[in-house]
Order: sequence, then C-alpha cells, then structure tokens
Amino acid sequence: MSGALQGKVALVAGATRGAGRGIAVALGAAGATVYATGRTTRARRSEMDRPETIEETAELVTRAGGEGIAAQVDHLEREQVRELVARIEREHGRLDVLVNDIWGGELLFAWNAPLWEHSLDNGFRLLRLAIDTHIITSFYALPLLLKRPGGLVVEITDGTADYNAGHYRVSFFYDLAKAAVLRMAFAQAEELRAHRCTAVALTPGWLRSEIMLEHFGVTEESWRDALAKEPHFAISETPAYVGRAVAALAGDPAVARWSGQSLSSGQLAKVYGFTDLDGSQPDAWRYLVEVQDAGKPADTTGYR
Repeated sequence: MSGALQGKVALVAGATRGAGRGIAVALGAAGATVYATGRTTRARRSEMDRPETIEETAELVTRAGGEGIAAQVDHLEREQVRELVARIEREHGRLDVLVNDIWGGELLFAWNAPLWEHSLDNGFRLLRLAIDTHIITSFYALPLLLKRPGGLVVEITDGTADYNAGHYRVSFFYDLAKAAVLRMAFAQAEELRAHRCTAVALTPGWLRSEIMLEHFGVTEESWRDALAKEPHFAISETPAYVGRAVAALAGDPAVARWSGQSLSSGQLAKVYGFTDLDGSQPDAWRYLVEVQDAGKPADTTGYR
C-alpha cells in the first residue's frame, strides 16, 4: 500500500487510541495526509483520563510515511467540527476519506445490566458519544467530501450486521449504539451513491487496544499470557489490522461495490490480501460463531 494514497486527505475522527490510531497510521503508511482528532492532548486529558494523545497519533502517521495533523476536537461540539472541516478545506481543498471512529463510552456501560438497572445518565451519555458525534461529523464533512467523486466514508462499529442482528451486545445502550452506527453507514450510502461516493460500516474483531491489554494485565509483546485467563483471546488482532482494512478500501478504485455493506477486518483481509502485524489473518466474527458461541474449546486453526 506504500504511496497508494499519496495526495489523498483523510479525517480520522476519534484517532487518539485503539482502532482510530491504527487506522490513521495505516492511512499514513499508504501516503495520505491524515487529520487525527480527539479530545486528549499532551496539555489536557478527556474524561477518559488516558495517557494516549492525538499528538502521538499524528507523529506515528508521519513516521509511517504520511503527514499527520493533530486536531483537538470534541465531536459533540458542532462549532468545533465545523471549524475543523473549514480548516481542512482551507489547507487542502479536499477530503477523500472520512472515518467516524468516535466512541469514548468504555467507562459508561455496565456489562449485562438490564435497562432498568443501568444508569440512565451514563446510557444517554454513551449514546451521545457513539451516535450524535458521528452524525455531527458527517453533517459538516460530507459537503467537502462530495466535491470530488470517489469519496469514502467508513463508520467504525463493533460487530457485523449479521452477528449483531442475532446477538445481544453487552447492554441495552451498547447494543443500540453499535446497531445505530451500522444503520448510519447504510443510510449514508444511499444518499451518497448519486454523488459517486461510498459509505460502509466496518468492525475490527477482538481488538487488542490499549484498554483491552490493560484489562488483561498484558502488553502487546506479552498478549498471549492472557490466554490463561481467556483462551478465546487467541483470535484477537492489533489495531493495525483494521487500519489496513481501511487503507485497502481507500485505495480500491472499485470500492463502490461495498457501498452500504457491513464489513469486517477479517473478511476484507481475504479479499485484499493484507495481514495483521504477525502475518496472520484473524477472522474473529466467523470464529465467534463457529467456535466460541458454539461452546467449543479455543482453537484458532483455520481462523487466523
């Protein structure tokens, strides 16, 4: 993918850590200019109180071969998003790829707590962070993206449409948020098609994000130590994997064939031939159905 996106401009909304950072870096490795947004900078942390910053992400993008531009933005604040898009237009006159990866709800949902026992305030805050942010960002960014045919919108979610349709996901609010993002991609695809632009939903598999690694008390280098606690974690993948999926989509002149669809990193790896950092091609969503949910012992043979 080296140089495949030279001259292209991308906005990765929610690029501070996790999938967003992996996507930003992969787009940079393909030569793109990437605006990496988030709330946490070296000077100020968001309510997540995490150490990762947008400046670090931008530096990683540049180190990978692109041009990384850090922009502190709260995507719930309309004026901040409007000013960001105006800046992109002023500085580059174009937007080729919009990735809506804003989330920030990790601390707000309660696992398997029914609606009537869940904090209503936390639930509504989660929905605002997961849904309103994406809508606001697309509202202001799409007019710039539509100025050139071939633009791509990627809505990042958790779970494919097929999987989520038949499975309760964590809590009422989490389930609703992730389902809504899937539908947002479908609706945008319908509205963009006449302008020769594409929108898709994309999910990573079991992501080895900074927060997930901390949850298991491991690092990226020692992640397999977590298998003693959770053997199915063997199917997990790095943020680079979903990043390479986005870069592959952005570099595909026939990307419109995917418009409106729900995609996964593992699915696209088989089509485009990219791998995770270790050279494997984990297919988490097939594994979850055929192995984990089926109650079988952990065995990734044939799934990565």
